[in-house]
Amino acid sequence: MGNKDILAIIPARGGSKSVLKKNIHLLAGKPLIVYTIEAAKRSALLTRTIVSTDDEEIARIARDLGAEVPFMRPAEHASDQAEDLPVFKHALQWFNKHERWVPEIVCRLAPTSPLRRAEHIDAACRLLLGSPQADSVRSVCEAPKHPLKMWRIKNGDLAPFVPLEVFGIREPYNKPRQALPEAYVQNGVVEAIRSKTILEKNSMSGEKILSLVVAPEDSVNIDGPLDFLWAEFLISQRKGSVK
Repeated sequence: MGNKDILAIIPARGGSKSVLKKNIHLLAGKPLIVYTIEAAKRSALLTRTIVSTDDEEIARIARDLGAEVPFMRPAEHASDQAEDLPVFKHALQWFNKHERWVPEIVCRLAPTSPLRRAEHIDAACRLLLGSPQADSVRSVCEAPKHPLKMWRIKNGDLAPFVPLEVFGIREPYNKPRQALPEAYVQNGVVEAIRSKTILEKNSMSGEKILSLVVAPEDSVNIDGPLDFLWAEFLISQRKGSVK
């Protein structure tokens, strides 16, 4: 394997509080994780695709679809509070130890973004490969609600969530959206990170983060039952548009 290898990691633990076994819950007749594996298989740039899971059923489904499950995720990295960094470090360290292989780039592909396309994956990878000064690429979409119109509640009183002096706009929460600076939210469609950023900088992003702007209709993130319904509707619309 060459020094431009790209490893896709699909993090898919078995537990979920919002929806039981969310990562394999059926969406339009297919387990949720299937959409992510299929998109990864259509990518022109990914060298390998693995699923990091602690769940045997998820592992079986992943292997049946052609994804690798070279190890089962340790329990300490599979709790509700588990963060991505130790999960991804574990995977990279496993490959270094067992195969003496460390890819140039790692792609984080969450199963909860079923409407991503292979083109999103490849666009993020190309952007990072062509930008040696960058630590990572993160997909975003236009924020549906502007952060300058968000609030905290302190002792029953409203307080702006974002310190207003940052932008110098008087009462931005009373301004029309068009008068406010553009705002984007990370959407989980794809994150491309240099392995050395994870292993040496101990970060899932680093300091130099490039953006990949994705359309809102491709940015659905599955959290609860209503998200499944919305994603199923969008999938039906997408199928209907294909002639």
